[in-house]
This record gives sequence, C-alpha cells and structure tokens, in this order.
Amino acid sequence: MQNITVSGLNLDIRWKEKKKNFKLIENSMKLIKTDLILLPEMFPTGFYMKPEEVADRNSETLEWMKKFAKEKNCAVAGSASIMEGENFYNRFYFVEPNGNYHQYDKRHLFSFSGEDQTYSAGKERIVVNYKGWRILLQVCYDLRFPVFARNNDDYDAILYVANWPEVRIDAWKTLLKARAIENLAYVFGLNRIGTDGNNLHYPESSYCYAPDGTLVSTTENNIVSAEFNAEKLLKFREKFRFLNDRDSFEII
Repeated sequence: MQNITVSGLNLDIRWKEKKKNFKLIENSMKLIKTDLILLPEMFPTGFYMKPEEVADRNSETLEWMKKFAKEKNCAVAGSASIMEGENFYNRFYFVEPNGNYHQYDKRHLFSFSGEDQTYSAGKERIVVNYKGWRILLQVCYDLRFPVFARNNDDYDAILYVANWPEVRIDAWKTLLKARAIENLAYVFGLNRIGTDGNNLHYPESSYCYAPDGTLVSTTENNIVSAEFNAEKLLKFREKFRFLNDRDSFEII
C-alpha cells in the first residue's frame, strides 16, 4: 500500500455534448500528473433523464476513458449514461492505465428527478483494488444511505461522483464528512460546477476528507487534489478501532 494522489476535475459539463466534454477534460488535465483522475457523475452529458437520447450504445465513453488513462498513465474514473440490452444504467467506470476496468451501476436512483423511472438500479457493491488501496465506488444519491456504504473492514477510501445542486449543497458536504468519520476512510466527493440544462446551479463543492474528518483537499484552477496517505490511515485505524464495534447489516 503506497500513498496515492487523486485529482478531480470541477467540470462545467456541456449539456448532452460528449465530444466537447471529452475534449474539455483532455485540455483541462493536460499538465496534471497524478495516480487517479476523477470525473463527475454523467460527465459526458450532464444528469439527463432521457437516456434514449444520450446513452452510450457502443462503449463510446469507456473507449475514450481507456485511451485517456493510457495517455495519462493513471486511472480514470467517472460515471456515464449506458444502454445495455434494453436497460439504461448510470454506470461508474474505474479504468486503469493498462486498460483493465471495473464498473458499478448506481444503486440508489434519485426518484425526486425521475431517475428511477428511466434507469435501472445496480445490485452489487463494488470495491476496486488499485495500488494497494481498496476503493468503494459510489454515485451521488448513494451518499444519503449510510448502510450501503458501511465499512465492513473491506475498503480504505470511497469515491463519490455527483451532480449535487446548490440548493442542497450543505447536505452534500455534511454527509461526505460523516461517511469519512464513521467508516474510518478517506472520502473524496467530486461534484460538477456551472449550470445544467435544467437551470440547476452547481457551485464549486468538491472535497476530500481524511478518516478523522479533516479536510485534506486543495483546489486550484478547477482541479481538486488530495493525497491518500497510507501510514496515516493505518495509524489512525490502529489507535481508534471503532470498526470493531460496528453493527451488522444485511443488504437486500
């Protein structure tokens, strides 16, 4: 297990314009050297509830992510609207520089916006092993459901990618910090910025918290950077063995 750096892009997503968003990301991250590039929820299109118009049918986003990860020699992670069979998924891809990838389909669909009427919910919790770190993949609304993210001593960090609007931004920040403290894990929450096609505004609001709840991220030129420090994590967990006292839950 080694220290790794994570660099998230505060992206002002171009509404329903995949190629423009891909290019914007490439240009924004051109000079960045990191272990992991994190991109927002539905970064190719924005949080759009008519997936039949925008969903990937030929792995466009995944293929771009593989190419980008290879060029940057780092992992690239973020979610996109995907069609598989006759179903649509809000799918979080984690792509390694060698082309290997992992995928998590968002479990908690945002019924307030009708996401549950157009997308299918995922059924599995996914933990990725990358450079010795066990990383739980989560998407936006998942943040409100702590049982699903409960650390069974099976992960070291959580990645949340989101389109979380300004009107509820205090909940976003509060819950990110809570997930870090209660799970003794690093938590990196990446939100989009700007205004989307539904006229919802998203302020700069991406953060990374250490297991003790300390804010450890910095932001410059829309790049949010943080280090996952292995020694600090292990020492903190050794001193405060709170996970040993956790309740048992069964996810149905």
